[in-house]
Amino acid sequence: MTTQPVNIEKLITSRRTIHNFIPNKIPDESVIKRAIETACWAPNHHLTEPWHFYLLGAATITSICDLNKKLVTIASGEDAAEKKYLRWLSIPGWIIVTSKRSNDEIIFNEDYAACCCAIQNLMLSLWSKGIGTKWSTGEITRNDEFYDIVWVNRDLENIIGIVWYGYPEDVTKTVRKNLSESLTQLP
Repeated sequence: MTTQPVNIEKLITSRRTIHNFIPNKIPDESVIKRAIETACWAPNHHLTEPWHFYLLGAATITSICDLNKKLVTIASGEDAAEKKYLRWLSIPGWIIVTSKRSNDEIIFNEDYAACCCAIQNLMLSLWSKGIGTKWSTGEITRNDEFYDIVWVNRDLENIIGIVWYGYPEDVTKTVRKNLSESLTQLP
């Protein structure tokens, strides 16, 4: 098997969480579906492939934004809710990622970890095409009404998060702590 050299380190270190997307500039759905296919090559114990991706349409997105507006109004007031509502409505693309539920804690943790790897694969695949992402695990993703809106059976699946995507309006600069702060070498 021959492979083309890929600068994976540059791809990983250049990817950023995107907070602001170019409104109304929606990436081609075939690119998104290809990225989801790529995401599914994440490592997973016993090849269980515990993930499921939900590509959301306008009606579902609006329902989620309505729910979030209701929740934010209760927590922070109408002005904050309206601001967040309009911001969320402007996000070009939405994907929900779930993991199969298990009563076995070890399997649950292995499947959750595999889904997190799949999300990273998804984000890197999209980033390689110039498409930015933000992975959100906010309170709304644990709300029963949210599960109903996205047609996810809480008894069978656990929502790992929302992945928002689109073309970045801006890309923030960031640094990571020194390797010596993250690495302990044992004898």
